[in-house]
Amino acid sequence: MVTLGLVVAEFYEVFVAEMEAQARTNADRRDAEVTERVAVPGVYDAPLAADRLARRDDIDAVVALGVVITGDTDHDRVVTHTAARQLSAVSVDRDTPVTFGVQGPNMSAVEARERIEKGARAVDAAVDLVEALPAVSGDE
Repeated sequence: MVTLGLVVAEFYEVFVAEMEAQARTNADRRDAEVTERVAVPGVYDAPLAADRLARRDDIDAVVALGVVITGDTDHDRVVTHTAARQLSAVSVDRDTPVTFGVQGPNMSAVEARERIEKGARAVDAAVDLVEALPAVSGDE
């Protein structure tokens, strides 16, 4: 069974709570177990929590969930791109899959509501990577 850590950015809690519920349902469907959940204030804060989870021997993969809605400035792009780069770095540095279930940038609240199921797809990516990587390294 694949063990997952969830990093949940709670800034847009109305959307993220449903994303998390769908991600957990998908984890059950994929015979994976969410063994740890770390709440962070926003998407920008997710990389440190993901790094802490990725260091643990009992976590096979980390799934970051969050929503970044566009505003009057480029803030949504800066936050989303920075988080994506840093989460990717955690994955490579820790040799642990860290998947990006973050909606945004350039997204309205209506679009966020329409894409909530995308968080569950980050669980699929995490499980798929955990299952595929041993074959790549010869550890099967």
